[in-house]
Amino acid sequence: MEATDAARMQVRPGEEPWTHEEVARLRARLEEDVAAARREVRAVEAGFAELLEDPVEGAGDDSADVGAKAFQREHELALAYNTRDLLAQSEEAIERMNAGTYGVCRSCGQAVGKARLQAFPRATLCVTCKQREERR
Repeated sequence: MEATDAARMQVRPGEEPWTHEEVARLRARLEEDVAAARREVRAVEAGFAELLEDPVEGAGDDSADVGAKAFQREHELALAYNTRDLLAQSEEAIERMNAGTYGVCRSCGQAVGKARLQAFPRATLCVTCKQREERR
């Protein structure tokens, strides 16, 4: 993102304008999150592929072992889905940076807020709209 892009980013009343360095740090953090999530998804997928390729893995286990393994697989699958979701959110945030819409609330069109984005760079809603969404 260029310095002019940082100047175009909205801020809430009372906030200092975005600096190029602040935006660069957010972008780097999002890119690190994307890389880490991709590595984690690949590792989980490789583990599932191994389980599917080994038809005798777990053969002869008693029902408690089978249940424990099933629970563990479901847990790993839930973590993989969560990681994929975080990956998509991070990629979308980078796309919004590129498009010049990063930091704009998807609900009301106002600034999400610098502090909120610095704490949670994937945020797409301002605090007010997020609270309203969570009450529903």
